[in-house]
Amino acid sequence: MTMGKRNHATALEIRLLREGIVESAHETQAVVCDERGRVLSIAGSAETTCFIRSSLKPFQALIVTTSGVMERYGLSDRDLAIMCSSHKGTMEQVRQVFNILWHCDIDLTMLQCPIPEGGNSPLQYNCSGKHAGMLAVCQLNHWPLQTYMQPQHPLQQTILGKVADMLKMPAAEFIGAHDDCGVPTYLMELGQMATLFAQLASGDNLSMERVVRAMIHHPNLVAGPGEFDTDLMEMTAGELVSKTGGEGVQCIGRVGEGMGLAIKVMDGAKRAKHAAAIQLLKQLGWITPTIAEALSERYLTLSPFKRLEVLGELSMA
Repeated sequence: MTMGKRNHATALEIRLLREGIVESAHETQAVVCDERGRVLSIAGSAETTCFIRSSLKPFQALIVTTSGVMERYGLSDRDLAIMCSSHKGTMEQVRQVFNILWHCDIDLTMLQCPIPEGGNSPLQYNCSGKHAGMLAVCQLNHWPLQTYMQPQHPLQQTILGKVADMLKMPAAEFIGAHDDCGVPTYLMELGQMATLFAQLASGDNLSMERVVRAMIHHPNLVAGPGEFDTDLMEMTAGELVSKTGGEGVQCIGRVGEGMGLAIKVMDGAKRAKHAAAIQLLKQLGWITPTIAEALSERYLTLSPFKRLEVLGELSMA
């Protein structure tokens, strides 16, 4: 990642107001990078590190689009979209995950993500599509299915290698940890996350372009009704690709222009990252005032008595 003359700027503050009185506040950092890793604008520090969590899913799905799995098993863009998903376990989403296993002749017992609270099958877990895609790649390559989540498994090493190549870093330098679903996620600088999404959205790579196309054409599978990623991609009609991550991470790419935005709420609050994203997308001109207003009504007004406000903006790097 290439830093400009200034790689630090004032962080954002997201405030919860109860009838106009400040009740809570969330420090939030954000950075915009191009596909070469150059910092274009910033709030906070581009070098802030955190786990990328589920915002990694579009890049984990690259092993599917580059391995021949889609063609070998007759999978569709709907299948690819659910592989990138943090879904809500709706019937449509669960059926799509099962479709992957069915076409690849993989038994449901091989799916090792947890069963969600109140659920009765791992298919309902929000990461099940990602796991199904990983199993499909293992099936194609005759890799062990039982150990696909282990960091040293050929599958996980191949995924890490692809991410390392995109960031021009040795794979051995990445610090990994288990995500909640059991597979590895990685500690990254905020600027590196923005760079990944800039590359994803650039249109310069056919495998990444296919992932983006699947996500923006089937946003209902990527998250679900009433979820930020789905709403944003539906409203912007293919101009933005969006993927949330746990603990206050949100990443967005501007399709066809090679720019990525990464957001981290330092205390992990989900509500604050949505408020920050709306404010910054409006400042960047990536959404229209009409879309900004519609998103604000859904995500900034929490009740008749509570709303969120954003203090601060991105500064040029």
